[in-house]
Amino acid sequence: MTTHPSHPPLPTLRPLLDPSPEYAKWRSEEPIRRVTIWGDNSPWLITRHEDARAVLADPRFSADATHDGFPGFRPQSPPRAPGQFFMMDPPDHTRLRRVLIPDFTFRRIEQLRPALARICGELLGAMTADGATTADLVKAYALPLPSLAICELLGVPYEDHDFFQRQANAFSSLSSGPKEMMAARKALHTYLGELLARRAREPTDDLLSRLARDRVATGEVSAPEAVGIASLLLVAGHETTANMFPLAVVALLRHPAQLAALRAEPGLWPGAVEELLRHLTVAHSGLRRIATEDVEVAGVRVRAGEGVLVALQAANRDPSAFTDPDTLDVRRSAAGHLAFGHGLHQCIGQSLARAELQVGLPALFDRLPGLRLTVPPEDFALTMTTVHGVRSLPVGW
Repeated sequence: MTTHPSHPPLPTLRPLLDPSPEYAKWRSEEPIRRVTIWGDNSPWLITRHEDARAVLADPRFSADATHDGFPGFRPQSPPRAPGQFFMMDPPDHTRLRRVLIPDFTFRRIEQLRPALARICGELLGAMTADGATTADLVKAYALPLPSLAICELLGVPYEDHDFFQRQANAFSSLSSGPKEMMAARKALHTYLGELLARRAREPTDDLLSRLARDRVATGEVSAPEAVGIASLLLVAGHETTANMFPLAVVALLRHPAQLAALRAEPGLWPGAVEELLRHLTVAHSGLRRIATEDVEVAGVRVRAGEGVLVALQAANRDPSAFTDPDTLDVRRSAAGHLAFGHGLHQCIGQSLARAELQVGLPALFDRLPGLRLTVPPEDFALTMTTVHGVRSLPVGW
């Protein structure tokens, strides 16, 4: 990668359970600084928790990727697809996000917990069938759990999961070029467009049917927008949790006293999930914004048209926000962590992700009390995408 002579490259590799080591140094010495993503694309990097919250809550920092100078992770990226509201500002962001609110309320997600418990039980039963004592936890549990959950919520046949996971990987991989990304998007959107049309003719009790019946048929959103929304949910709804889950397992196995506390006091699990989200922060490429007018951040003037990258993994390890932040402490109050972002773009699926982790992690450790890693963590192959994780997790019990 060619970098600007005075701007260091953005770290793309990181240790298994910790942020890239450069972030702690930058956060203490120069909490807002320029970094190079590629070529001469050098946005401002935000590493402090306080500054991250301020930028993500400030409407003068736009999420609209169509702005000239918006920081991209590649020299060329496909144009924004209809319905991709996370890359939009109000009023379009508000209009499109609003259609999902009924399906992602806390109450609605709580109603899914019995289904999540059933899915976990079935997956664990399959893992241990016929006296099996080893498995790849990613393939057997961490990936199918959120995939099954988002398929059930959306109304997407789970038997097609290999197809949509391939498209998701092609689109999020940092090594994919624009042609690969466009081909993956086209394939996924064609598939979801056909499914949306089928749900319009033959509705069932799922989100795709409600989009077709209540939003597209009424003209509130267009069919391409509905497909884009469904694509976003399908990809994001399984990818982040599928990456978070195995890292959480490794973190707890490497901190046996913390795991013992959870086994002794199961009521600690909800808070422990928040602590794991803070500690691991799998969305490691950060959140991108662009200033629409001059704004002062941490004593530095960010000028209109300049890009900003909010380093969530650095903000969540900020000692001014969390005491002894590099320590995993399941009794800690991790309130205010930024694993799901902040402000009006805060992840709409966070209640679902929390529920999957709060149900799936205790179920795993309860069913397999002797769970252990069968490969040293330093041998794990990391995912090379915008979401940090491992490709496989060999375990035994």
